[in-house]
Amino acid sequence: MPKRMAAICALLVFALCLVLGMQANNSFTTTVTRGLVAMACTFVVGLVLGTAAQRMIDENLKHEEERLKAAGPQAGNDGRRD
Repeated sequence: MPKRMAAICALLVFALCLVLGMQANNSFTTTVTRGLVAMACTFVVGLVLGTAAQRMIDENLKHEEERLKAAGPQAGNDGRRD
């Protein structure tokens, strides 16, 4: 998940930089260079955020599993169907 999140964010930023660079009438080299730098920086930030999100999800799942094990097999089952 962290690598996917980082890649998606980086590609979005790269595309945005290309569009904005063309609208600003920058040269091709300037536009692509700035886009690549922004993409690399965003990839690193995306990796950090993706890793933090993955850890948060893992911790929540672990906590829920422990809570369900402690509650017993009949917890939350009152015989009604939703």
